Amino acid sequence: MNTRLLLVLFAGTFTSSLCLGQEYTTPHTEWGVPDFQGVWRNNTVMPFQRPQDLGTKATYTEEEALQLERAAQQRVEQDNEPLDPNRPAPDLAALPPVGNYDLFWTDRGMFLPTINGEFRTSAIIDPPNGRIPERVAGFRERMEEIRANRPARNDGPEGRSLGERCILSFGNSSGPVMSPVMYNSHMQIAQAPGYVIINVEMVHDTRIIRIDDERHVSSAAQQKWMGDSIGRWEGDTLIVETKNYNPWQTYQGAPTENLTVIETFRREGPNKIVYGFTVDDPTVYTAQWSGEFPLSRMDEPVFEYACHEGNYGIIGILAGARRLEAMEDLGIEREIQQ
Repeated sequence: MNTRLLLVLFAGTFTSSLCLGQEYTTPHTEWGVPDFQGVWRNNTVMPFQRPQDLGTKATYTEEEALQLERAAQQRVEQDNEPLDPNRPAPDLAALPPVGNYDLFWTDRGMFLPTINGEFRTSAIIDPPNGRIPERVAGFRERMEEIRANRPARNDGPEGRSLGERCILSFGNSSGPVMSPVMYNSHMQIAQAPGYVIINVEMVHDTRIIRIDDERHVSSAAQQKWMGDSIGRWEGDTLIVETKNYNPWQTYQGAPTENLTVIETFRREGPNKIVYGFTVDDPTVYTAQWSGEFPLSRMDEPVFEYACHEGNYGIIGILAGARRLEAMEDLGIEREIQQ
């Protein structure tokens, strides 16, 4: 058994068709639809967008994939090395950004699961360069106007991001598109007749997908943070269309009032779901774009992400803004801004 095979087995993504030498059969629920239930994660070495220097190279060789995994694992091992308490003080000019999470909190992808037997160079597969298409003409001016009309960033909580306010996960972890971030990459899928529920560990977001509903909810009073999702079955593949997002929601830094996301879920083995997506917004992008992620089965629970507990950051930010205003009223020089 070679090294690559050992790594894949350890990652929990090896399909039964390879293990047993036979075609995989998708399990079904007692009411007759494909069964996706369980805990899954989407962290991977594969980047969302392809590195520009790879051009239209869509896949890695097995050896290139192994090198990529080794490099990712070595970075974690290096970060995990104990520091020498007698080390000299570092050169201030050479210090890296401090960041706000140490290694304990992160859940980095260190493996590259295959999709259809391929080691992909990016999640995005269309356009061929594996990159998000250019924005439409006038997009920058539109965004400048939107920003000019937003609440002042430090006047109140409404000016801060949804993630800082613990309303929605940052990095679009809960989707759609459900994209991996640096930690809390687990999600739990549950099913009931007529519904598929996806509970994402990050900020404990839960999306309810209605199966075979006739129409999307369009009322302004019912616009959901993660959009209104309707699913249908085509064979063993779940296809989900999502639109009508809450107007405070953004995707890739752009408004979502005209955004439609089509997702696909299909099992490629007992420990893998291939999650596909197509993004369509003619008011933001010059073309549709699509991609796929592997979801790997986990034998771990999804823990509560109690974001509001101890969320002192936003309190400190707003309190600091009020303090600066008080100093300004007293004519004190605002040295912190110089």
